[in-house]
Amino acid sequence: MQVEAGPLLQQINYPDDLRKLQPAELEKVCDELRQFIIDMVSVNGGHFAASLGVVELTVALHYALQTPYDQIIFDVGHQAYGHKILTGRREVFHTNRIFGGISGFPKRGESEYDTFGVGHSSTSISAALGMAVASEYKGEKDRQHVAIIGDGALTGGMAFEALNHAGIEKSNLLVILNDNCMSIDPNVGAMKEYLTSITTSKSYNKFRDDLIAVLAKISKNGPDAYGWAKKLEQSIKGTLLKNANLFESLNFRYFGPVDGHDVVKLAKTIEDLRHIPGPKLLHAVTVKGKGYALAEKDQTKWHAPGLFDKITGEIKKSVVDKPQPPKYQDVFGYTLVELATDNDKIMGVTPAMPSGSSMNIMMKAMPNRAFDVGIAEQHAVTFSAGLATQGMVPFCNIYSSFMQRAYDQVIHDVALQKLNVVLCLDRAGLVGADGPTHHGAYDIAFMRCIPNMVVSAPMNEEELRNLMYTAQLPNKGPFVIRYPRGSGVMSDWKRPFTEIAVGKGRKIHDGEELAILSFGAIGNEVTKAIRLLNQDGIYPAHYDLRFAKPLDEALLHEVFNHYSKVITVEDGALMGGIGSAILEFMADHCYNAQVVRLGIGDEVVEHGEQAELWKLCQYDAISIVSASKRLATSIKTDAMVS
Repeated sequence: MQVEAGPLLQQINYPDDLRKLQPAELEKVCDELRQFIIDMVSVNGGHFAASLGVVELTVALHYALQTPYDQIIFDVGHQAYGHKILTGRREVFHTNRIFGGISGFPKRGESEYDTFGVGHSSTSISAALGMAVASEYKGEKDRQHVAIIGDGALTGGMAFEALNHAGIEKSNLLVILNDNCMSIDPNVGAMKEYLTSITTSKSYNKFRDDLIAVLAKISKNGPDAYGWAKKLEQSIKGTLLKNANLFESLNFRYFGPVDGHDVVKLAKTIEDLRHIPGPKLLHAVTVKGKGYALAEKDQTKWHAPGLFDKITGEIKKSVVDKPQPPKYQDVFGYTLVELATDNDKIMGVTPAMPSGSSMNIMMKAMPNRAFDVGIAEQHAVTFSAGLATQGMVPFCNIYSSFMQRAYDQVIHDVALQKLNVVLCLDRAGLVGADGPTHHGAYDIAFMRCIPNMVVSAPMNEEELRNLMYTAQLPNKGPFVIRYPRGSGVMSDWKRPFTEIAVGKGRKIHDGEELAILSFGAIGNEVTKAIRLLNQDGIYPAHYDLRFAKPLDEALLHEVFNHYSKVITVEDGALMGGIGSAILEFMADHCYNAQVVRLGIGDEVVEHGEQAELWKLCQYDAISIVSASKRLATSIKTDAMVS
């Protein structure tokens, strides 16, 4: 389907074109931009509701500021589609998140308007402050730096650290709080309650608009007038709103709340704030999914809905002839409730991803035993450690790429104390269209080097259930279970629990000539490869390792005593991964074999479908076949020479 931009939007290739328009035309630009996003995402997929919610804010920023000289930093980046369309990428936006196309997130290498690469939460204020301090140092006194952060991302500890630092700097920093009461799921915590108290204070809202205009004018009349205005503002706010000093206590000038969908007023406010020095915070209230009724009504569902009919709102599903296996995340969610029903010590913890991780299943069934702690991975891990000290068995579910943010807590608060915290790493391996900021490439390497840690990965849904069952048994200690994004391979996955001996793998296929050792769900690509190889008269053995730590040494002795040619396959970084562990074992025990390691090389893997990326990194089924044939040929050559 060819998507056409509206007549005004067609004239805007860059923000300079936008700034040629009259303020009265901005609302029409917003309507056309919103419709273009709806049209594009409905046929190509991608993140949806977040970008709809900041259309007016995005237009206002590029209209009022001199971008790219003035720098805009988005937090997370789900909401940056409008920004990309207005900054030279409208004609290629149909390639968004597609292999070889533009990124779904701001990316410095893609455009000078993408001032900071993002994908994880709560980084914008720190980055913007660093830019602002550098500009101050270089004498660029007029340069503006704007961090756009959602109320969900504001729950991340890093955002508070940045606010604390920014308050003592004099640099030109504007933080725009995009307050829509959502991250992916509804926000939780005291910050949510605090922001709600601001947005619902009738007395404060009655005078806010006039105060902003007065302060902007007074601040232009010199430092004495500015100081007087600041004192007046603080006095009035303190009288009208009991808790209005949270940001001001950090030395931020607080303005708002303002209507985040009044584009003309937003542009005027941002222009006025340019003339007020020092750190400032503009509180804009928006609606996630604005302009598409279904997305406004169910913001979680429409965060990234996939392809859909924009008229009916029907989300399109692939046509299949038979029941499909469930997603690994759903197997986790239902299994956790099943285990918790029999073990009253089990608790569930997730940092703001209850629907993504399927922790919402336990939150609904056992609300007093499952916790969404906000976008706070470090806290999630140490909170889980605290639960474990009291005899609880917390299942802490964090996406693999986000677990990177809590590495010190895993070591210091869990592993050193040998606490039975079950770290469930969803989206391990290459995740697909979200790209390099979300790939779970490094967890095997960074987890297996930690003392006291068990590192496991299931090959299928039944193994996931059994590993979860095993991890909650007494005296198991710190226990990692990593599993991929997407569906598994078993329709009849709900089978009785069986304990898996820690550190024990399994032989799936006996074989001749060479052995293939896989770790985790990527072993299913090995199964496909072996079927193809068997057709060509090549019969490899296949071992499912199950554990990267501790390794099954008996299994490895068997492998190296019988095979001189070995292939390792992992959906993770080769440096420090399972293949490295096998080579270490081989060296430590003085074996001499030819080992080929298949996995993610020393490179950043861009976005695309999972199957495309496995092929790119050469560990899909066809690549495994090719590697096996090369080794099989060398075996025959060696035999002829001997």
